[in-house]
Amino acid sequence: MQEEKKNIVTFGLENCYYAKAVIAADGTMTYETPKQYPGATELNLEVNGDLIEFEADNIIYYSSPDNKGYTGTFTAALVPDDFLVDILGEEIDDEDGVQTERSNSSSSPFALLFQFEGDAKAVRHVLYNCSANRPGIGSATGKNVNTTELSFNATPRPNDKAVKTKTKESTKPTVYDNWFTAVYEKVAEA
Repeated sequence: MQEEKKNIVTFGLENCYYAKAVIAADGTMTYETPKQYPGATELNLEVNGDLIEFEADNIIYYSSPDNKGYTGTFTAALVPDDFLVDILGEEIDDEDGVQTERSNSSSSPFALLFQFEGDAKAVRHVLYNCSANRPGIGSATGKNVNTTELSFNATPRPNDKAVKTKTKESTKPTVYDNWFTAVYEKVAEA
């Protein structure tokens, strides 16, 4: 049996998708079919949570990480109108053909799916419980292409505390190939 070749570096960002989440009364999240978020240029995730330390006997007696997920920024060419409506609660007036942002709009949690290239195999990721802030807007004279930055949090899912899942070299082909068709959930064996 041949050993799987492992990544030693990652680079590139592609295949970005979002899936609107619905939270049931018991905290269980289900997801709509993922929609593509095209034009991604950069994704940065910073750890959210501190290292908890307790001192006793003149030493650090107990130490534990406090995993509150991630705080991130996602930069792309444009925020898709579907995302602005589905996730940030903007409203479309089909009669006049306009889209309106309201100060009292309700946002929706979502899963963020994406892929990092690697030297051996692309790694696919999902962040299960994201919430986004409104993106800024701006432009400048000339033909330089602008990007839009979206700030967001990826926090533990209420029902099972899952923050993220990623593929590995050993991921089954059926799981890997279908990663962007539905938000990955472990299927219990019968």
